[in-house]
Amino acid sequence: MRQFSTSLSVHTNRQGFFELTKDIRAWLLDTGIEDGLLTVFCRHTSASLTIQENADPDVLHDIGTFFKKLVPEDASLYTHTNEGADDMPAHIRSALTDVSLSIPVVAGKPVLGTWQGVFLVEHRARDHQRTVVLHIIGE
Repeated sequence: MRQFSTSLSVHTNRQGFFELTKDIRAWLLDTGIEDGLLTVFCRHTSASLTIQENADPDVLHDIGTFFKKLVPEDASLYTHTNEGADDMPAHIRSALTDVSLSIPVVAGKPVLGTWQGVFLVEHRARDHQRTVVLHIIGE
């Protein structure tokens, strides 16, 4: 059994979805591990991870629109407001999604569906440098 880890630095400049699939695939190839389990972990409380459709951008747009309706950016609704109107909603949206994903790896590739991609979801409206940790264990 072998294991490797690395960190991806992701610059975000808006709310939205930032695809990590290509970076993850490239790193997995470099590890040489053929079969195992990949963990993807987001080190932030106002950003998250998801596996979602990567073919039609309307899907990601609709999900973003839904989150804005589900968790509005209205400071009058929250006690924690000192970091801006989008901060507390970002924490809630992050809690509703994932900060850690487990993805099987077979033949050196993440086992994803035809239309699936791995995304960092930025829930804040301003620039951030986000860190996503990748860890693979396998053979």
